[in-house]
Amino acid sequence: MPSDHTLIQIIDAALAEAARLSGPWLLCRPGCAQCCLGEFPITQLDAARLRRGLGELETRDPERAARVSQRTADAVASHAPMADDDPCPALDPETGTCDLYAARPITCRTFGPPVRCESGDLGVCELCFDGASDAEISACEVDFDPQGLEPVLLRELEARTGVRGETTVAAALSAMSSSEERVQGNPRGPGGPPH
Repeated sequence: MPSDHTLIQIIDAALAEAARLSGPWLLCRPGCAQCCLGEFPITQLDAARLRRGLGELETRDPERAARVSQRTADAVASHAPMADDDPCPALDPETGTCDLYAARPITCRTFGPPVRCESGDLGVCELCFDGASDAEISACEVDFDPQGLEPVLLRELEARTGVRGETTVAAALSAMSSSEERVQGNPRGPGGPPH
């Protein structure tokens, strides 16, 4: 049975091919965080991967994980949607890199190179492909999920957990903190009384 790990391997291989085809048109690099600003929807599959990634980071680098958790708590505490220029809680503001890079959502993995949107349009990062023709952009397009594995895995996860619909990075990571607090004896959870 294919897994999320299999999906990530397929997408990362396609992304490597997109980067090869794109050559100098693709400007994505560590420290460029244009795609890490504002609130954007992620799937429950992405949310589960992010929570696993934060758990792994807590083991490897507890201080860095604590900073991610604090940025998440700050984002959730505002009780308002993130502004378009607010950084993702996983983004290290000092380095401009993602602290949960290996566990990042599919949207984050595929942002930059040409990707076919649900509307049928071909989308690219506004910083990349500057001056490229439509034909040059189209020549760099790859199918990131040619077998349609993501929707299958998402349906299986939603059926198994009962959690459906889109969420955000902050909400996904804060759900992990709330679950851990309940396990450690704090019944607060989302929407519960503070301790």
